[in-house]
Amino acid sequence: MSEDQGRGRAGAGHEADPAWLRHDFGDGASVDGDAARTPSSDDDGWLRHDTGQDDPSARVDRVGSSGAAAAAGDPAAHRHEPVVEPTPAGDAEAATGAATGATTEDGRGGAGVGSMVKAATKEFVIVIGMALVLSFVVKTWLLQAFYIPSGSMEDTLVLNDRVIVSKLTPGAFELKRGDIVVFSDPGNWVEPLPKEPHGTVVTAVRQGLMFVGLLPNDSEDHLIKRVIGLPGDHVVCCDEGERLTVNGTPLVEPYIKPGDAPSAMDFDITVPKGSVWVMGDHRSDSSDSRFHDEPSGTGKDGSVSESLVVGRAVALVWPLDHLTWLSNPKATFAKVPAPGTEQKTPAPTKTTGGG
Repeated sequence: MSEDQGRGRAGAGHEADPAWLRHDFGDGASVDGDAARTPSSDDDGWLRHDTGQDDPSARVDRVGSSGAAAAAGDPAAHRHEPVVEPTPAGDAEAATGAATGATTEDGRGGAGVGSMVKAATKEFVIVIGMALVLSFVVKTWLLQAFYIPSGSMEDTLVLNDRVIVSKLTPGAFELKRGDIVVFSDPGNWVEPLPKEPHGTVVTAVRQGLMFVGLLPNDSEDHLIKRVIGLPGDHVVCCDEGERLTVNGTPLVEPYIKPGDAPSAMDFDITVPKGSVWVMGDHRSDSSDSRFHDEPSGTGKDGSVSESLVVGRAVALVWPLDHLTWLSNPKATFAKVPAPGTEQKTPAPTKTTGGG
């Protein structure tokens, strides 16, 4: 094909398609590059592909020409989006959107912190509530702490000691001779103790903590003594060796406060059914069963009903240098027979001389 024919083909393509330079020739025919790049005065669509054009006026012309081509119905014009210069109003809108987004994020952050605090508070309240309930259950049916307000159990227990009491005895476990027990006042055994002054709020808090078992009971209406006789036991003071006897068996009592006698008061009683005979280890300073057995003097009035027994003291827990188990002195009562099997020593027979 001649150069004129090539140019003619280019011209013909220009008349049929203003964007003729956007497509490669499919028939492989050679086209003169200079002739092919010569635009027609009626079609400036070729400028849309001229990326080497740096003239600002040319860029403006291209934008305008694209708009004109789109208006003329040229489908090729829709292949490129028009360039829109930002306006001050657009900048303000973008800034407002950014600020709104930041505020939203801050709001979400604040809500997140609030949710965490709320969840932590809820968890704290649940844990404290469960602890109080558990403490109340333990205090009511298993273990309870008591405060020792007097010296009636010296030297085993001294003033201001704290002990743990098992409420499984009596009940799941039977009372035994030698057990240290806490029991409710049978009636006017406890002398009123001087109360330390506390404010109304402090008193209410203390009472509440004692109720749920987080503070030891101040023992204002409870006593703590040692069981000497069980129901049916015959307890006597004293034999020829100044010892207590239970069912005729003399007792060796290592827990009595040094210097004290087993009892300065003579008595001879039988423990009623469903009751126990109790005495303090500090025998000379203990207002126990001996001093409350009037008017009968038989054990009926001085014995303590088992229904009043709160539990058995099992451990001394405070102060720490007094920490110890409160074990039962089994050896002291090991040879005591069951009630009703007491062996009485026959009275010696008198003899008369004969002549």
